[in-house]
Amino acid sequence: MNRILKIGMDVHSTNYTLCAMEPVIGAEDRVFANVQVTPDYKNIILFIENLKQKLGMNDTYDIECGYEAGCLGYSLYNQLTSAGVKCVILAPTTMLTEQGQRIKTDSRDAHLIAQCLSYGGYHPVYIPTEQDDSVKEYLRMRDDHKKALKKIKQQIGMFCMRHGYYYEGTKWTIAHMKWLKKLELAPMYQETLDEYLASYEEQTAKIERFDARIEEIASQAEYAEKVKKLGCFLGIKTHTALSLIVETGDFTRFAKGNVYAAYLGLAPGEHSSAVKVNRLGITKAGNSHLRLLLVEAAGGICKGAIGHKSKALRQRQQGNSAEVIAYADKANARLRSKYYRLIRHGKKRNVAVTAVARELACFVWGMMTDNINVIEAA
Repeated sequence: MNRILKIGMDVHSTNYTLCAMEPVIGAEDRVFANVQVTPDYKNIILFIENLKQKLGMNDTYDIECGYEAGCLGYSLYNQLTSAGVKCVILAPTTMLTEQGQRIKTDSRDAHLIAQCLSYGGYHPVYIPTEQDDSVKEYLRMRDDHKKALKKIKQQIGMFCMRHGYYYEGTKWTIAHMKWLKKLELAPMYQETLDEYLASYEEQTAKIERFDARIEEIASQAEYAEKVKKLGCFLGIKTHTALSLIVETGDFTRFAKGNVYAAYLGLAPGEHSSAVKVNRLGITKAGNSHLRLLLVEAAGGICKGAIGHKSKALRQRQQGNSAEVIAYADKANARLRSKYYRLIRHGKKRNVAVTAVARELACFVWGMMTDNINVIEAA
């Protein structure tokens, strides 16, 4: 029978701290080494080889490495697995931690990761395919440019306000842009505004180009059908649908829709003891990017009449089966009804929108796992 050796790795951009442990049932765990090396996966392989020599070649070990999800992404995992070393990435929110810990060091963290590996005190991070990961990076790059555009809009608005100019109509329309370009300012002020407007137009053109490319990616065979299905929901268009697909990966790894919602941090927290029950806000654990996209999608749902279908939504639903459209229509009506019901009962808008986002996540899970016949399960 193979002996088991777990290597916990506390990884940073500047160094890796490695702790090797052999779990022993009914006795104290054997810790063989706790060393710090430069950030190169080859040093980990060298560390393993040195351990093998130290422990003797006669012993056969089942070796597994692990590190906490963080700045390195999947790069170290890919490097080690390519070299034939078994590796896992630990989800930070699922790891068992020491209660009342007052001292935190890299060595202690590496030892804690080794303990989690030894006794199963964690959930592994899902490893996406290279294709999904590359699409995810492209989508997030587009979102970064969108944030930059929002910042430029704020800067232009504040610049105009500081100098006594305020536009009363709808901002960032053609009429608003004409108004901005017709402002008569002193030469240096005018040059400043022109530079702001040039940056705005440059970012706008980039985002239009990115969105066109995203439409091309979404039409690829591996994504087209799934994107079309998710587009049947109110508030979910190509960008959001594709992000949900590539960042979630395999939806079937979640047993139920509420488990998926919890993975996104949309589940409510609780801090109760004895007879005292204290409900908290959402946990905000897991994938914050998808959580934001679903909350934004929910904001789009929480407008308009219950049961109303816009022309754009009808176009997105074309080409889907009757069962898929019926499931989405029931979900859309139920989510809007839930929002208005919560508002009538005095809930704040943000709370109601977040509650809708949680339930929308359940419906998304149902759509992606073909559990579309049990609408009540969401």
